[in-house]
Amino acid sequence: QVQLVESGGGLVQAGGSLRLSCAASGTIVSIRAMGWYRQAPGKQRELVARIPSGGSANYADSVKGRFTISRDNAKNTVYLQMNSLKPEDTAVYYCNGDVRASTYTFLEVWGQGTLVTVSS
Repeated sequence: QVQLVESGGGLVQAGGSLRLSCAASGTIVSIRAMGWYRQAPGKQRELVARIPSGGSANYADSVKGRFTISRDNAKNTVYLQMNSLKPEDTAVYYCNGDVRASTYTFLEVWGQGTLVTVSS
């Protein structure tokens, strides 16, 4: 079984910064891609940023230039550095991973979510 555990959410003023972390644990052969999604009240979950095991990350237009995704493959951990936060960034942020749990087992795994609140 594979779990993703997020941390780092909280309350911050507009213009401030937060860093989210997400660590994967369990039976893991490899993780192909990891990403961050968010869901604001009354809205659908949307992609924030995603990074493959090798290659360039991609970002939602709304966060380009402000957010940076990175990963530490040795630790099976992905990070999201969020700068210049805006009230519209307020949401529950979810970590996602495409995990190879065995030779023939591939899983899409979600974390439980961490709340980010940006006050104006």
